[in-house]
Amino acid sequence: MTDPRDEGAGVVCRASGAEALPTGPILARQSNQRIESHIQGGLMPLSAATARREIHHRVIDMKAYEREDGLFDVEAHLVDSKPFAFERAASPEPIPPGEALHDLWVRITMDGDCVVRRIDASSDVTPHSICKGAESSLELMVGERIASGWSSRVKQRLHGSVSCTHLMEMLIPLATTALQGLMGIRKSPARSLDANGVPRQLNSCYAYEVHRDVVKFLWPGHHRAPDAPPQE
Repeated sequence: MTDPRDEGAGVVCRASGAEALPTGPILARQSNQRIESHIQGGLMPLSAATARREIHHRVIDMKAYEREDGLFDVEAHLVDSKPFAFERAASPEPIPPGEALHDLWVRITMDGDCVVRRIDASSDVTPHSICKGAESSLELMVGERIASGWSSRVKQRLHGSVSCTHLMEMLIPLATTALQGLMGIRKSPARSLDANGVPRQLNSCYAYEVHRDVVKFLWPGHHRAPDAPPQE
């Protein structure tokens, strides 16, 4: 199959004046500040926690961009850190508290049909210097379409020693970020129907279960009462 990048569609650029992106320690610190602000303001959405101590902090930040050339960029930044000095076999000195153990970036460039045209990765902080060699492995997903089955294809192509576990895992939520981005700029997306004219979203998640009020509102003809017998 022809690599879409050979057709000149995969040139990646950042528009001048784009906002500066935070580095690993800054990103982790900003996330901590937002969490503390919520707790101090009485906005903690979970139940009260038992006395505990923090032992690890992972921050994942994802954004989608519409480019001037008609393509779309979806980027992810992952940072792992610990609140105490951490000794690692590959490091002669302990990693200071709050410093990144992993600092990883991934960018997917796709077209309007959600076909991946290019993937870039940067492993800025890793346990071993050789880990950077896994960056190019993500190119195996170029030409694939972000759609149903994406997660399975990612795991199949990038399993085990083929790639970096963390880079591979970032590709899965990047797909939903991409789709959410497109939903925000497409004013009247056509509702996808299967061969029988049934909305593909039905029973795809909790809200779209056929007995829910959401289905009653969006697709009243497909709504079923909770006690209704299943259709043949």
